[in-house]
Amino acid sequence: MSSRPVANLHRMVMPGHTCPYGIKAKSLLERRGYGVHDHWLRTREEVDAFKTEHGVQTTPQTFIGGKRVGGYDDLRRFFGLRVPGKGATSYTPVIALFAMTALMALAASNAAFGSPFTIQAGEWFIGFSMIVLALLKLRDIENFSTMFLNYDLLAKRWVPYGYIYPFAEGAAGVLMVANALHWVSIPIALFIGGIGAVSVFKAVYIEKRELKCACMGGDSNVPLGFISLTENLMMIAMAVWMLSAALNPGHPVH
Repeated sequence: MSSRPVANLHRMVMPGHTCPYGIKAKSLLERRGYGVHDHWLRTREEVDAFKTEHGVQTTPQTFIGGKRVGGYDDLRRFFGLRVPGKGATSYTPVIALFAMTALMALAASNAAFGSPFTIQAGEWFIGFSMIVLALLKLRDIENFSTMFLNYDLLAKRWVPYGYIYPFAEGAAGVLMVANALHWVSIPIALFIGGIGAVSVFKAVYIEKRELKCACMGGDSNVPLGFISLTENLMMIAMAVWMLSAALNPGHPVH
């Protein structure tokens, strides 16, 4: 006789819709060693009747040992797993972004020079990061510009700057990756990076404000702080590095 614990799962599996949280709940239960009695709610009438019978507002619903555990988030809590709160801040998106752009730079360096570990890879990492960050802002420039107004010193005084910023960041990143038009990319990076660094430092470290950063776009949950400051300092560092290279033809590249 099997000693596996058993859970009863009630979830929507209708002709036009299969609840994704129900699929997640079933997978989680199975990964935790539970045998799942999978009860499908196949029509809207069955769903409504189930909700009325058990006094719940949503499905799926899991029952273990005859007691209702609840929906998918409740099931995660039951197993001691983290459930992010609505609107909770997280560094995960920006960490993932920088990790992927770093891998992109290493891959491009390996393809171009036969080694991932080159000075060019470091330059490309910053350039790729600027491009991807600009792309995220341009997904919804209206929301980005609104969030940006919370802390950027120039945008507060001249609102159009909030709309210009993503294009400027993207253009500077593309030109840096292309190693072209330094007379355009270097001033842009120094300008927007400098203003951004001062703005973030003032808002976070002087005024002690708790804000969300617009760096990942208008729907970002990344807290304004060290990561945001790093983005701007990276642009400044890249601009200074490229200026040094332009003034010193013997400057190492690879």
